[in-house]
Amino acid sequence: MEHSPARNPDDAVSPTAPRAAKKPRTRSHHGHDFVDDYEWLREKESAEVLAHLEAENAYTEATTKHLAGLRTTIFEEIKGRVQETDLGVPTREGDYWYYSRTEEGKQYGIQCRLPVDGPDDWTPPVIEAGVPAPGEEVVFDGNVEAEGHDFFSMGSFDVSPDGALLAFATDLEGDERYTLRIRDLRTGENLPDVIAETAPGATFDASGRYLFYPTVDDSWRPDTIWRHEVGGPTDDVKVFEEPDDRYWIGVGMTRSRQYLVIDAGSKITSETWLLDTADPTGEFRVVWPRREGVEYEVEHAIVGGSDRLLVLHNDGAPGFELVDVPADDPLSTTDRRVVVAHRDGRRLEGVDAFAKHLLVDFRSDGLSQIGVIGLHPDGYGDLEPLAFDEELFTAGWSANPEFAQTTARFVFSSFVTPTTVSDLDVTTGGRRLLKQQVVLGDYDAGDYEQRREWATAADGTRVPVSLVWRRDLVREGEPAPLHLYGYGSYEHSIDPGFSVARLSLLDRGVVFAVAHVRGGGEMGREWYENGKTLTKRNTFTDFVAVAEHLVAEGRTTPERLVAEGGSAGGLLMGAVANLAPGLFAGILAAVPFVDALTSILDPDLPLTVIEWDEWGDPLHDPEVYEYMRSYTPYENVPDDASGYPRILAVTSLNDTRVLYVEPAKWVARLREAGAPVSLKIEMQAGHGGVSGRYESWRERAFEVAWILDVLGLA
Repeated sequence: MEHSPARNPDDAVSPTAPRAAKKPRTRSHHGHDFVDDYEWLREKESAEVLAHLEAENAYTEATTKHLAGLRTTIFEEIKGRVQETDLGVPTREGDYWYYSRTEEGKQYGIQCRLPVDGPDDWTPPVIEAGVPAPGEEVVFDGNVEAEGHDFFSMGSFDVSPDGALLAFATDLEGDERYTLRIRDLRTGENLPDVIAETAPGATFDASGRYLFYPTVDDSWRPDTIWRHEVGGPTDDVKVFEEPDDRYWIGVGMTRSRQYLVIDAGSKITSETWLLDTADPTGEFRVVWPRREGVEYEVEHAIVGGSDRLLVLHNDGAPGFELVDVPADDPLSTTDRRVVVAHRDGRRLEGVDAFAKHLLVDFRSDGLSQIGVIGLHPDGYGDLEPLAFDEELFTAGWSANPEFAQTTARFVFSSFVTPTTVSDLDVTTGGRRLLKQQVVLGDYDAGDYEQRREWATAADGTRVPVSLVWRRDLVREGEPAPLHLYGYGSYEHSIDPGFSVARLSLLDRGVVFAVAHVRGGGEMGREWYENGKTLTKRNTFTDFVAVAEHLVAEGRTTPERLVAEGGSAGGLLMGAVANLAPGLFAGILAAVPFVDALTSILDPDLPLTVIEWDEWGDPLHDPEVYEYMRSYTPYENVPDDASGYPRILAVTSLNDTRVLYVEPAKWVARLREAGAPVSLKIEMQAGHGGVSGRYESWRERAFEVAWILDVLGLA
């Protein structure tokens, strides 16, 4: 069967694409002038701008109307594979088992709880989906809270240690500005306490009398922690303020409930402050004073009856090292011991402390992995990794909130194995399967194959590629339609995980692949360092090298290859469109960071200053300016882009992380240069797209249908 890139069947009568007016504005830095014809699209409240965005939506809808039936089919496929009435595995916290229900036809989860049978009850109750359990209490119903709103998102969600109060924060616009409220779970009534314009992450103190929460500055950087007395005065107390624009802050409490914790961090430096929960109105004290380039995080442990702090740090240890120090003298050099030493090829990513063991997340061999360390009266045991029997997988410790628990909840999945939740008995090593994601229909993991390959970049670096396909639809040695995903920033790893929506591609003979390019964290800290600031172009050339590898190995052809990336991965998409337009049939860019230089030059925009450690500071450093100017997608679109692949950009009007104006300007420039491009903008959503599971399925169905159309499979 011949598969060729499809063109719209009604091309001859396609509507005219909207053309943004050119209103030149000059940006001048370091002796260079850039004339920006479309910067005026930043005026979000302008009637002309809104009319243009609506015209873009109308054009995209008109030019994809032939896919309406396929979109409906894919939506029904996704919906048909999901057990819509379902529930999560209960997790014990305090005197209750907490879990989330979903119900058919409802967009949002319902948070519920049941009382534990006693202090030694560590076995999750067996609850039937769709049937309220005896004694079940609804803590929070997102469907009720979202009623009457086009958008709904949760920020903070914290229950007081005694189980009596719930602190919750909601965003009804998609702009990540959360209103914080407190609900009395004994009566179901909200208290008068209402705090607007908060950031996520409010937490009760150990007594439940005080609520600590973060707020943001004018550039939407969490910079201040406040203490609120529940039901008390309206004048909350500022307990911490971070003046350095590169740092974000957050607040929490240790699992032991002995310390309140404030974390301050830039992209390359961090600092932690502690306050004994016995004195919630006292002063926080620093653990290790910040030093440029040193990152660390802190856990509280009790070893041999002594209060200890576990510090996971990178001071002289690029892959991080875990050390133990006294809680009352964390800078001690005489009473300090190494728990897990730095090792080349391994990246320690996190540690959780319990009464009798530690849980460690780490990366090795390009995969996320987990391990356990036993606690003894005189110290710590060895790190014992958990073994899994698949070539590619994602494993991580799940919610384990109780300090005294002797079981450890973990989650496992792969490209072919649905998400699986298990408990590990840390004493015996025995595993108990609690739940595997239900995939309705005739799904059989044995019908699919996953594999790791390696592409070679121009500088000789081997770049991992993860692939999955359906065995009976893809033959080795025969080119197949292929969907290639990439990200490559912030040390964020794209690990092999299961996706119900992806089956609509695999079951039509599409190979799915992830290019684990530099700038991500898949291969450790050095992998990340070699794909940021003045080595950022490695991210883009790695992706091109992976695409070329897949073509050279006969897995696909340029005519049957679609690339996708979102946010910083959208920057990657814009860059590879300019670098190698002939290598792809289509490019899907979600909330794409494609006007990177303009954004990073403006310190008043959200996220900008903290991003200088990731991208460099082009405002003050001419070398960084020239380097970013060499790759930022918007400014590097050529005058003739008629040979570009089909491009779909997806964004949201209220996105505060990557502003809608970036893809709007990029699309306008691409269209001016003759590229076949469309823009879809959600007018009531934020960076994460639409809210509600059915709406998110419809959104993904739109994108999958577009991908299939480009691949000639519509």
